Amino acid sequence: MIEQGQNLPAATLSQLTDEGMVEHQVTELFADKTVALFAVPGAFTPTCSAAHLPGYVVLADELKAKGVDIIACVSVNDAFVMKAWGEAHNASELMMLGDGDASFTKSVGLEMDTASFGGVRSQRYAMIIKNGVVTQLNVEAPKSFEVSKAEAILAAL
Repeated sequence: MIEQGQNLPAATLSQLTDEGMVEHQVTELFADKTVALFAVPGAFTPTCSAAHLPGYVVLADELKAKGVDIIACVSVNDAFVMKAWGEAHNASELMMLGDGDASFTKSVGLEMDTASFGGVRSQRYAMIIKNGVVTQLNVEAPKSFEVSKAEAILAAL
C-alpha cells in the first residue's frame, strides 16, 4: 500500500466531460497542485451516495478555501457511471474519475476483492496529495466510515 511521503505512481484515470472522454495521467493531472482525493467502493452504492460523496459536495468551498485545487472522487467504475453519479449529486465542483480496470487502485495497493458484489473494487479512503506526493492517507477499516469523510480531510489541511 502506498504510504505518506511517497509519490503517486504513473496511472490513468478517465473522466467524461461535456466535450467527451478525457484520459488523465495522474502524475500530470496532480503536478503542482494540492488535491483532496477520496475513493469509494462503488458509485450509486448506499454509504457512498448517502454520505461520502455528499460530504465533499457540501464542503467543496471550504476545502478550496484551505488551498485544495482539485477535489477528486475515484471509483472502480467507468467514466460514464461516474459522470452520471456526479450529476445526480450536484458534484460540479468535483472531478469524477473512473478507474474502470482498477489499474490506479491496484497501483496504490488499495484494492479489495468484493467477490460477487462487484469483483475488484477500491477500499474506502481519502488522501491529500501535494505536487504528486501523498501527504495524508486515511484508509477506512472494513465497514467503517470515519477517517475518509470530507470533515476529516478538511481538518487535516
